[in-house]
Amino acid sequence: MKKLHLISVIIGLAIFFGNFQTVFAGDLPDGVVSALKSGNAKELAKYFNSNIDLTIIDKQDIYSKTQAEIILKEFFGKNIPSNFTVMHQGGKEGSKYVIGNLVTSTGTYRVSLFLKLQGVTQVIQQLRIESGNE
Repeated sequence: MKKLHLISVIIGLAIFFGNFQTVFAGDLPDGVVSALKSGNAKELAKYFNSNIDLTIIDKQDIYSKTQAEIILKEFFGKNIPSNFTVMHQGGKEGSKYVIGNLVTSTGTYRVSLFLKLQGVTQVIQQLRIESGNE
């Protein structure tokens, strides 16, 4: 009986810490990946912090969520995405970074995202889209 109780406690802790880890260092939210793959700036902007450090090619500044969405929509209009693949990701307590390749109608771009935990939600603090040829 004690072994059964101990096993259930261990399983409970594993589930708790598994969920805890997912909140802080889990995978990139599916909505971010699908928005990048489809070039949906409006959907991607749902994950932006209220102000975001945005770099697209040679244009870099800190923008409001709305401004960043407009700039990103313009980029996606000129460079129609067909795929996004996560190449590397990592993080620790409350922050995460993701590096991936965005395949578009005009070429492949390197995308870097920095997310931070705001409450229990991951928000994009920084988004960089750079030429894949660098």
